[in-house]
This record gives sequence, C-alpha cells and structure tokens, in this order.
Amino acid sequence: MDGVRGLLRTWIRPGAVTAAQGLLIALLSLSTHVALFVLSLVSLLLIPVFGVGFALFPVATALVRLCAGLHRRLARWGGVEMATPYLPAPAGAQFGTWRRFRWVVSDPATWRDLSWLLPGAVTGAVCLAAFVLPLYGLEGVLGVPLVLHLTVDFYGYGPFWPIHNLVEALLCFPLGVLFLVGGLAAGRWLVWLHLAFARFFLPPTRTAELALRVHQLTVTRAETVDAQAAELRRIERDLHDGAQARIVALSMSIGLAEQLLGDDPEAVRRLLAEARETSGQALAELRGLVRGIHPPVLAERGLAGAVRALALAVPLPVAVTVDLPGRPAAPVESAAYFAVAEGLANVSKHSGASRAWIELGHADGRLTIVVGDDGRGGADPAAGGGLTGMGRRLAAFDGTMVVTSPAGGPTVISMELPCELSSPRISPSSGTG
Repeated sequence: MDGVRGLLRTWIRPGAVTAAQGLLIALLSLSTHVALFVLSLVSLLLIPVFGVGFALFPVATALVRLCAGLHRRLARWGGVEMATPYLPAPAGAQFGTWRRFRWVVSDPATWRDLSWLLPGAVTGAVCLAAFVLPLYGLEGVLGVPLVLHLTVDFYGYGPFWPIHNLVEALLCFPLGVLFLVGGLAAGRWLVWLHLAFARFFLPPTRTAELALRVHQLTVTRAETVDAQAAELRRIERDLHDGAQARIVALSMSIGLAEQLLGDDPEAVRRLLAEARETSGQALAELRGLVRGIHPPVLAERGLAGAVRALALAVPLPVAVTVDLPGRPAAPVESAAYFAVAEGLANVSKHSGASRAWIELGHADGRLTIVVGDDGRGGADPAAGGGLTGMGRRLAAFDGTMVVTSPAGGPTVISMELPCELSSPRISPSSGTG
C-alpha cells in the first residue's frame, strides 16, 4: 500500500498535473495565437487608413497581453516564475488616444509578445501530446478489464488495433502501460520545452527590468518624500499646538509670579502650582511626540518586545508568534513596528473582530510580518487611510504588502521587508521581552 502511495505521489500525480497543464496550454495556444497575430497584423496595416489602426492596435495589444498573462500563470503553476515586463501606462493613456498608441508601440514587450505568438502556437500545440499520450495509454490499460467483464467474443476497437478476443485485449495491456508511462515522462519535457521557449519572450529583458526598477524607485522615492514632509508637518503642528503652547503659558505664569512676589505670596503660590502642572503636561506631550518618532520600547526591547507591548494595548486577545534570531537594522525595525501598530489600530477601530494575531519571522533575507483578525473584512488599501500609509512606509525600504480581506473576513495583511538580521550577541536588548 505504501508503494502505491509513493508511486502516486512521486509519479502519477505530477504526471497528471503536467498532462492537465499541457492540455490547457495547447487549447489556449491553438485557439488564440493565430487569431491574435492576424488581428495585430491587420491593425498595423490599417494605420494609414483613416487612423483606424491607431485605435485598433492598442486593443489587439491588450488582448495579446491578456493571453501572455494567462501563459505566465500556467508557467507559475508549473513552477516557472515570469515577471510582467510591461512599462506602466502614462496618465491619460485611454483607448483611442495617441498617447495610448505611442505607449504601446514604444514598449519593447509589445513586439516580443507579437514575435512569440506563432512560434508559441507551435510549441503549445506540441504540448497536447502531454495529455493525448497518457490518455491513449490509459485506454489500452483499461481495455482489459472491460473485456474481462464482457465476453471473449466482444468485438470493439482498442487503442492500437481492433479487439476481437481476450488475447488481443491482453496484448494491448503492455503497450498501454508503455504509452501511459512514456507519455507521463515525455509530457514533462514537452511542457518544459514550451516554457523554456516562452522564457525567451515573455519575461522582461534586463533593460526592461532596469527601467521598471527605476520607475518603481522613482515612485517610492516620491511617496517617501511626501510621507516625510507630512510627518514633519505633523511634528511641527503637535509642537506648536501642544508643548509650545504649554511652555508659553508656563513662561507667562512664572513672569506674573515674579511681579506678585512681594505683594501677594498666596497668588504666587497658586501661579507656581499651575506652572508645575503645566510643565508636567508639556513634558508628557514631548514624551508622546518622541515616542511617535522612535518608541523607547523599540530601542530597549527590540521588535519582538515592542510588538508584544503593542498587542497588550489592544482591547481584544492578540496572539503573537515571533521567530527572529536577531534584530533588523534600526530603520527597518522602526518601519515594521509602525506598520504593525497601524494594522492593530485598524483592527481596533474598523474590524469588529473578536481576536487577532501577529506573526513575525525571517527567512531568505526577508522579514515577514502577518497581521490578521477574524472581523467583518472588506479592508481596501486603494481607499486610502492607514493601509495606504503602511504600504508607502514599507515601499521606502523596497518592501511589499498584500491585503486579503473578503467580505465577512478574515482580514490578513502580509508584509515583507528585505533585510538581514544582526546577531543576538551583538544586540543584547533583542533578547528581552
């Protein structure tokens, strides 16, 4: 029994997945590639005809990119990652506009997709054998039980020759096994051949990767500058409306007390008491402001201890799981802390959850953070607010954030930050908490 399970796990099941993948690739290639190539070619030829091609070619390109995107998903299903190579659309690049046409034509990925359509149709059609050969062999293998349950005089057609009797059915069995096993083995190579050929066209080139990277860095730098400017304005506003106003009131109380020092000692006593109270409030506000810039608990106890402290302040049960063998760099640690703080704030204010959880880990040079709750769901980063700020804060460090929040919950915010951890021996404070 264990041998059958091992065979299913290591041979039959992967072969069946490859056969299904080959069938999907073949159907997609045969049904769309030639039609999309003809549509793109006709739209290009129609450019001189009253400008019809200017509007039609971007539409054809959008369909080609949709088809290429489906192939990338199928490749990802087969364990081959292909990044999207297209340059971002400029503002106002609507269908039917000159800006849209110019963006499509100037993108090298457009012509790589078109040059891949016809050769991809050929390699995709070959992938059909990854499904047909095992199916053909399976018919021969299952033909023997069919004959055994009927009569020896059964007359039918097997996968290799007409079956007139049991002997001929038994002769089909070894050939069926051969085609089944050989088809499963060959199917992997056929699908690999198609994916290897597609890797020459569908992923971004080195130049395109650099261009996309430059664009991403430009966007994140602008967002970071805006976020820093907003943070500076917030600090300035808090200082002006809070601590500065209280210090001014403190100075006025002390000045008035100096004037009344010889005439009304009781009034001086009251003024000094008010000054002492005002100074305490100003000190508390300054501490709160400093805590918002870089919390002392983060410096003293590290990210793990600081996150646990955040969890204790939330008015619902929060399970915290930490697997950090060291400490990230201080800027990354601060970004992660405030991202978790914002996530927990959203849980408290908007989720209606009964419990939440936080997971911290580090693997393959990336700090992973998960904040989840069992609330009503429906969180949308595109709506702005705290989730948008979290994404911008992480993007400044080349981090990513994925929000999964279907209606009815649960909401799961998955974040990643590329970083290396320092040794716990170098950072003694990381071991506390």
